[in-house]
Amino acid sequence: MSEVRYEMPATAEAAVALLAVATGPAKVLSGGTDLIIQMRSGQHTPALLVDVKNIAEMTSISAENGGYRIGAAVACMRLTEDAAFAKTWPGVVDAVNLVGSVQVRGRATIGGNVCNASPAADSVPAMIAAGAIANILGPDGWRTVPVEQIASGPGKTTLAKGEMVTSFILPPRAPRSGDAYLRFTPRSEMDIAVVGVGINLTLDESGVCTHARVSLGAVAARALLAPAAAAALIGTRVDAAALDQLAAAASAAAQPIDDKRGTKAFRIKVSGVLAKRAATIALARAMGNH
Repeated sequence: MSEVRYEMPATAEAAVALLAVATGPAKVLSGGTDLIIQMRSGQHTPALLVDVKNIAEMTSISAENGGYRIGAAVACMRLTEDAAFAKTWPGVVDAVNLVGSVQVRGRATIGGNVCNASPAADSVPAMIAAGAIANILGPDGWRTVPVEQIASGPGKTTLAKGEMVTSFILPPRAPRSGDAYLRFTPRSEMDIAVVGVGINLTLDESGVCTHARVSLGAVAARALLAPAAAAALIGTRVDAAALDQLAAAASAAAQPIDDKRGTKAFRIKVSGVLAKRAATIALARAMGNH
């Protein structure tokens, strides 16, 4: 491994300034659970590492405007241990709890999981279903984008040179709302998703679904928002007929490949099965959240 310059700035602005003027490849170091392995394998050979764990706004969780702001460098374990957040967004916690092992979750971060841009990342479909927005700082200032627009393909993002995600905003939660994330893996632990599904829904006082978001992971080059699958739920009581329509729409939205971990046909079928199961969990949570 060639020599790497290491910096640990105290502000997001200072971090961006370093990234913007880097003359060679530069990487943000958050948890490092993916990046360090990639560096050791030669996949990435940065000339500059900018460690963001000393930036307060990137390592904090706070209630804000009725919703939540999650720093991009917040470790997964910290998020799962935040009781108020877990009660509000249990589906996001479902997903974060599946990132690696306990040891990995103590170090791996939400921002790293999103910006590593793995199609099979667990937190991403759940964050997309939640309607999470990323705050991005770059040389030209601030901009915001939905989480589903961060990844452009496997290992690739839409971030420009010098830009980095500083935090994520999760919106205020309406009454009678629930979310859930499920994945299929060959092993019960320490595996990556063959299919992942995140679902978020809201019911009115009569039990009719008024809002839904559905996201699929590991079935395309990046995690997908599936509006047709969400539309199958809206205006229904999320009954058996609606769940069947949801399953069909989720399977139709999947764009998988054949690989050693699962066939295209298998992933398409499992997308629908998991969508029904995740919606059933989200519905139960919504009915208990008055």
